[in-house]
Amino acid sequence: MKRLFDIFATLLGAPLVLPVGLLVGVLVRVKLGSPVFFTQERPGRNGALFRIVKFRTMTQVRGGKGMSLTDADRLTRLGRVLRATSLDELPEFWNVLKGDMSLVGPRPLLMEYLPLYSPEQARRHEVRPGITGWAQVNGRNAISWEEKFAFDVWYVDNQSLWLDIKILARTLASVVTGHGISAPGHVTMPPFAGSGGSSDPRKRG
Repeated sequence: MKRLFDIFATLLGAPLVLPVGLLVGVLVRVKLGSPVFFTQERPGRNGALFRIVKFRTMTQVRGGKGMSLTDADRLTRLGRVLRATSLDELPEFWNVLKGDMSLVGPRPLLMEYLPLYSPEQARRHEVRPGITGWAQVNGRNAISWEEKFAFDVWYVDNQSLWLDIKILARTLASVVTGHGISAPGHVTMPPFAGSGGSSDPRKRG
């Protein structure tokens, strides 16, 4: 049922997503050049690898002696707008249609985080990763990693079609307000370095 809902909702929203995505793609090409898309391997359901697709938000300019700049230095003004509105995530609807992702689920994070999860936190990979999720509507990047993972595991244990619809509705509200875009002092979140303990799932609103 969840997979059918993902496909139906994605196709239903295609007439809106495609024109907006085309406009964003043109803006990225004009402002940042090529490539327009950013792709990266991420762990999906049961840790299976897939290649996530996003619109590029950072410049490829390097510092002196070819040194890579920090994310904060590389993030462009257009990139900030795309991230604040989550428009950089639009290409992920293709990942949903392919079956790599779901509309709702724990966000797919970096490969290097896999060995850092506690056994409880690793349960977030029992379902397909999502474009949005329970953690995203309960603080997004303004909460700690431990809180994020607790929300992710709570979703795994309580997922339902009605909960997915609720999360999608709250996601639209979060995008409009721009709440929780980044942690204080960071472009998004500081890197996860491991917590050394198990998550304690919690329930909100």
